[in-house]
Amino acid sequence: MAEPISGATPLEGYGKRILMVIGSPKTISLCHALGDAYAQGARSQGHVVRVLKLEELEFNPTLHNGYESSQTLEHDLLEAQREIHWAQHLVFVYPVWWGGLPSLLSGFFERVFLPGFAFKAHGRHHPSNELLKGRTAEMLVTLDTPSRYFRWVFKAPAHRQIRHAILEFCGIKVTRLTEFSPVRTSTEEQRQQWIHQAEGLGKR
Repeated sequence: MAEPISGATPLEGYGKRILMVIGSPKTISLCHALGDAYAQGARSQGHVVRVLKLEELEFNPTLHNGYESSQTLEHDLLEAQREIHWAQHLVFVYPVWWGGLPSLLSGFFERVFLPGFAFKAHGRHHPSNELLKGRTAEMLVTLDTPSRYFRWVFKAPAHRQIRHAILEFCGIKVTRLTEFSPVRTSTEEQRQQWIHQAEGLGKR
């Protein structure tokens, strides 16, 4: 029998280590359904999936003084850093609100992706600055705005922020971004198709 990947247990599985971050502040949402489906698909292929639901974590999402002074990390954020170090592949599932990331997800990045953990120095995008390299990531994103309008008129600010300014800056290679839109005018049949699509993404 194959040995489990380092950091995982036999009860979890023997495949790729995947950490999923649900970035919606809602307790019940399409994002949660998409995340559940993705995890089900990944686990069916033998991958190990752990899930962080940000709305369940206890932490202050406000970075009060920037990075000029330290702000004590809550227990849940320390655990989140350990899970990120454990993971080989990160999956972020979140809605786009006002063209950007939800404040809870932004606050998570600001509090967790700290100098000395995610990168060495500010303002320098260089391989020597990347402390989380060797990992990959993908995003499952819900929008009320039609995808083409979001990309061609608004220039997709949320996508550019998370891909370039956050993940790639820290050395994480983005392999895929999947949009599910427009949500507000979608039918139940369409949403079920999206959930089935998310399960398929987890199997790849």
